[in-house]
Amino acid sequence: MKYDAVILGGGPAAVSAALTLRARSKTAAILSGGIDDIPLFRANKIPNYPGCPDISGRALLETMERQALDAGAKLLHGRATSVASLGGSFGIVYGSDFCEAETVILCTGVAAGKPFPGERDYLGRGVSYCVTCDGMLYRGKKVCVVGFTSDTQEEADLLRTMGCETEVFTSRAAKYAVLGGERVTALSVNGAEHPCEAVFILRPAAAPDTLLAGLAMDGVHVAVDKATMKTSVEGVFAAGDCTGKPYQIAKAVGDGNIAALSAAQYIEERSRGAKA
Repeated sequence: MKYDAVILGGGPAAVSAALTLRARSKTAAILSGGIDDIPLFRANKIPNYPGCPDISGRALLETMERQALDAGAKLLHGRATSVASLGGSFGIVYGSDFCEAETVILCTGVAAGKPFPGERDYLGRGVSYCVTCDGMLYRGKKVCVVGFTSDTQEEADLLRTMGCETEVFTSRAAKYAVLGGERVTALSVNGAEHPCEAVFILRPAAAPDTLLAGLAMDGVHVAVDKATMKTSVEGVFAAGDCTGKPYQIAKAVGDGNIAALSAAQYIEERSRGAKA
């Protein structure tokens, strides 16, 4: 399926972007692992968002999701593992599925954090972000799962059904590092080594620059032109917490609106150029 825009993330910035795109008659899909993976979901009370006094994070996210669906946005369930340029559009891989979009809007938040030591070094050589994609490669072998998502245990069970000996770690406070030579040989957890042949890392969202080649970062944040929310990659925009502080709902909603307006303009200018 091809969309005018695919929005990575399911929080306020993502929903704001989807609503704006739909108001501009653009097709939009929100790709998210689920609202229960969004940190805002765990807020018992939000006292400072205008118009919604003391609403819970869960209630706000559920209301926003319904509003996006009612506006005609599509909701895709999964975590993006790759965004690649197809020459005029982008291909997005999520789990075992694929979709295509003319533009991409990153609303991934900052929960992903920094990669673990060794994580990027062994990507494709034992480090994976997708159980469905790579699990069968390690049938009969020992693997470790580091997971911070609501479906971590489900994904670990899937690896077991594939024949993998699976060890699971879910502590966010632990210090992790991926070890190896030519390929992964172990996962270090607080200094203790756990021998394995693969490490599956499951975060609510991947660090943006691990998803998309050439994406400029400003520390842990996506570098953007604040006036347009354009990133360093043509056709890719970003909004919300992933673009920097303050980490506030109102700021995220505004960012999402700007990013969507810029994306809609980008689509329309390309369409006019194609017809000229």
